Amino acid sequence: MPWPSSKTVAPAEARARGAAGGAPGRVARLVLAAALVWPLAARADRQMDPELRAVVQDAIDTSRCNDHDDRFGQEVFFKLQEPRLAKIVSDIELRRDILRNVYCEANFVVERYRRQRHIELKLTPELVLAVIDVESRFNRYAVSSAGAVGLMQVMPFWPRVLGVENRLFGNVEFNVRLGCEILAFYMLREGNDYRRALARYNGSPGRREYPDLVLTRLSTRWRG
Repeated sequence: MPWPSSKTVAPAEARARGAAGGAPGRVARLVLAAALVWPLAARADRQMDPELRAVVQDAIDTSRCNDHDDRFGQEVFFKLQEPRLAKIVSDIELRRDILRNVYCEANFVVERYRRQRHIELKLTPELVLAVIDVESRFNRYAVSSAGAVGLMQVMPFWPRVLGVENRLFGNVEFNVRLGCEILAFYMLREGNDYRRALARYNGSPGRREYPDLVLTRLSTRWRG
C-alpha cells in the first residue's frame, strides 16, 4: 500500500568525490543518508495508531453489506461505475462484488459517524475506488513490499494483533470494510482534509505525491 520509496543513487562522479574524502565527500554522504532515511521515517507510523485498535475491532465485529437500504443509489452507482471498472476487472461477478462492498461500506461508515458523532465525513464510494485504483489496481491478492494486503492495501499490524490477518488476503468484503474504517478514522482526525487524510492512510504525512495521485484518479476516472 505505501507509496513506493525510490532510493537515491549518487552519480559516479559524486561517488568518486565521496570516496576521496574531505568536506564535499562528507556532505555527499550526509545528503545520501538523508534521502534514504526520509521515506522510511515518513512511513514509520502507518496504520499503527493505538486508537485504530478499537476501529479495527469494531469492523471485525460488524457485518453490514448483506443488504443495503439505498437500492436506488446503489443502482445508479453500479450503472455509472461498472463500465469503468470493466476496463480493469474482466470478471463481472468480481466487479459487482467490489462495487457492492465499496458502495455499502463507504455509506455505512458515513452514516454511522453522522448518527453517533453528528459529523459529516466526506468519505465517498468514488474516493474509495480511487484509493483502490492507486493502491492495488483492483488486485485483491496484491501484497506490497511493506506487507500491505489486498484491494485497499491494509497494513496487517492491528489485524495480526486481533487474529484476523488471514482474512485480509483475497477477501473483498473484509478488506474494503477495514480500509474504509481506517480511511474514515484519518479523515476524522484531519477534519475532512482529503490530502492530509490520504497521506496518513498511506503513511506519508507531509508529502503530496500519494494524495495528489489518488485525487487525480478520482477526478479523471471515478467521479461524475
